Amino acid sequence: MSGLPRTVEIMRVQKETVEHMSFYFEYYAGKPGQFLMVWIPGVDEKPISLSRISNTECGITIQCKGQWSKSACALSKGMKIGVRGPYGNGFDLKEYKKVVIVAGGCGAAPLRPLVEECLSKGIGMKMILGAKTSSQLLFKQELLKKLGNRLYITTDDGSEGRKGFVTDAIGELLGAEKPDCIFSCGPEVMMKAVLDQCEYFKINCQFSLERYMRCGFGVCGQCVMDDLMVCKDGPVFPGEVLRKSKEFGSIARLKSGREVSLREYAEWRQV
Repeated sequence: MSGLPRTVEIMRVQKETVEHMSFYFEYYAGKPGQFLMVWIPGVDEKPISLSRISNTECGITIQCKGQWSKSACALSKGMKIGVRGPYGNGFDLKEYKKVVIVAGGCGAAPLRPLVEECLSKGIGMKMILGAKTSSQLLFKQELLKKLGNRLYITTDDGSEGRKGFVTDAIGELLGAEKPDCIFSCGPEVMMKAVLDQCEYFKINCQFSLERYMRCGFGVCGQCVMDDLMVCKDGPVFPGEVLRKSKEFGSIARLKSGREVSLREYAEWRQV
């Protein structure tokens, strides 16, 4: 891991949904849940979770919604970007035998390598994949091929799978069989609801969080949450840490450091 960006060439580009693109390149990738700082020359540098980890390539998946993200989504095969990392901690499978993975929207990106690790280790796994509508279901075909009937799909508008939220499907799964741990990533309001259910059913859980970051390794302090730094202490946090947080599920900070609601923060991130 280096504090300076390494220039890499994009080997291939994959359009995943109407608003998600994946980019693949040769790089030491780290472990599921970690992230890279990705620099687009002349634009800016942003933290992006690893969505693919293998011996031959790693990948990142980007939602084309803000200025930086739209510049990233305009990249093509053969173009070069700067990459540093991996940073942060990752998901910890411990000695778990049965797990449930819960992904909402873009949250499927950092969970994709975790699915691969569970499959390679023979861990019993079920996954809930949710999105606002069917056209935004990230990695749907790939996950269906690998998981079959172990993949549960929900959409807010009912255009595919179960109509409703991922938390509705979690209730059904937990009522039938209690897993050793639930891993989740997605909108923070969603993850807070998942945490509440895990608390109720007394199930271990881990969550991948997102905050505004500049350095990636705990120096600038931009990503502070309570007395934690998401880049260094996270981005993956266990439920027992988040249940003590006064900010998880309610507030985040803008670039200026001003505290705002999660809704305002999300709107600011899309500019």
